[in-house]
Amino acid sequence: MSEVRATFGRRQGIQPPPIRVAPPAPAVGAVAVAPPAGAAELRIACLARLDATLLSDATPEQLHADVERLIAEIADEQRIQINGREQRQLAGELVHDMVGLGPLEPLLDDDSITDIMVNGPDRVFVERRGKLVQTTVRFRDRAHVANVAQRIAAGVGRRIDESSPMVDARLADGSRVNIIFPPLALQGACISIRKFARRRIDFDKIVENGSASPQMAKILRLASAARLNVIISGGTGAGKTTLMNAMSQTIDEGERIVTVEDAAELQLQQPHVVSLETRPPSLEGAGEINQRDLVRNALRMRPDRLIVGEVRGGEAFDMLQAMNTGHDGSMSTIHANTTRDAITRIENMVQMGQPNLPLRAIRTQIVSAVDLIVQLERMRDGVRRISQVTEVIGMEGEIVTMNDIFQYEYDGENPDGTLRGFYKVSHIRPAFWSRLVYFNLDRAWSAAIDEAGKST
Repeated sequence: MSEVRATFGRRQGIQPPPIRVAPPAPAVGAVAVAPPAGAAELRIACLARLDATLLSDATPEQLHADVERLIAEIADEQRIQINGREQRQLAGELVHDMVGLGPLEPLLDDDSITDIMVNGPDRVFVERRGKLVQTTVRFRDRAHVANVAQRIAAGVGRRIDESSPMVDARLADGSRVNIIFPPLALQGACISIRKFARRRIDFDKIVENGSASPQMAKILRLASAARLNVIISGGTGAGKTTLMNAMSQTIDEGERIVTVEDAAELQLQQPHVVSLETRPPSLEGAGEINQRDLVRNALRMRPDRLIVGEVRGGEAFDMLQAMNTGHDGSMSTIHANTTRDAITRIENMVQMGQPNLPLRAIRTQIVSAVDLIVQLERMRDGVRRISQVTEVIGMEGEIVTMNDIFQYEYDGENPDGTLRGFYKVSHIRPAFWSRLVYFNLDRAWSAAIDEAGKST
């Protein structure tokens, strides 16, 4: 069958005419052809009869109806027993294979799922409410998994095979995908998908989910509005990008924002946003554009704010330079376990790009550039919480001094298994108080801190 041109995600547009199907081949003489014995044969017969030239114009709903009718027709011709439920299920599987991601489509449609992990044809895990569970979803074989992986890579103009066995990509809805292929993956192709929420998550939703207190949400809104430089720290899947998206909603629409990411995940809603994405090297090893190259270029694009999706290496030095040269209100995320560890991580990453820079000079740059560090943690009850909001104050000798504005304190467990705790609040006037005064936000900050102190 000829190659089918398709796009990922949900289709919209004008309803096309019904799909034509090729007529059944005429019988040769009086020789009886043995009918297919089961669903696998029925699948092959159905694919052979579809007119592939019109598949790219059909919506999934229309395609499903046409395929279901074709399955019924072939089952009658070949005398294959199949009930209505099995017929609908097979039609859905065929449609997902033709214009989607096969067995993963139902998982992508489930809003309660935040991560999808394929460890082989019969081992598919998902994360729901912060907990990993194994699903009943199955691929036919390893080749089926590899086919879906190659389709994802091809959708973003990249290649995945034994000669290029790793790729980062994204789906049409922005969900991030990592694929690793044999021989690096011993159980066959592995696919990891970090889903994007279809609804925008703002601070009201973050508070509702128990990730922050209402007073903390006010403080973070004020920090963004006052154009403080913020580092969001946490482990994998802690919710760093989600929090950054929420904080970005307070950015004025008149500001020019430039984002730099390895795989585009940010969902900024302002009208003046320029999104930059890295490019991996070609098969010949040429043409790579890394985050450091993009950060340097972004500084020439007259940004009001620079947002770096995740700092992993030498671009940390350029990010600090940007924060120190008039790009107030910049934000970035890093991987670290505590806010103090975040400082150490930034030091190490700066040394990756500037190995001869003295440690004291690096720390002076950090203190001058960073105003707040927000620590996120996915706790054992599955809830992602802000565990620390820490102000970077200055230097005492060789030590960076910091102050925890909010600190989560564990206080037991509720009957439903969720953790119970409270936030310790610091009433010390922050070092960036003059900036709050400049933006006329000092009274709002004091009121939120006082309210937080009364609620604990």
